[in-house]
Amino acid sequence: MEGLSQFAPFILMFAVVYFFMIAPQMKRAKKEKKFAAELKRGDKVITKSGMHGKVVELNDKDKSCVIETSAGKIKFERSAISMEMSMKLNPPPAEKK
Repeated sequence: MEGLSQFAPFILMFAVVYFFMIAPQMKRAKKEKKFAAELKRGDKVITKSGMHGKVVELNDKDKSCVIETSAGKIKFERSAISMEMSMKLNPPPAEKK
């Protein structure tokens, strides 16, 4: 019993770190992966570096996409597209009540 009480603060600290840091990060990573997989031609997106454009081509082989900007077409990795910023451009349809 005495040995368990010595480790209780460490166990509690790990639980707090897990529920406030690790679990939310894993949830966000899942959402970002799903967002990148659901990209389609014509979606307006913003890259993490701030470049605005429209998806004109998707390549599932190397997980890249071609984005058309005012300067031309540029190839990006799908992971370089910002989920939060792009969702502001393309809000999900409102739910019907």
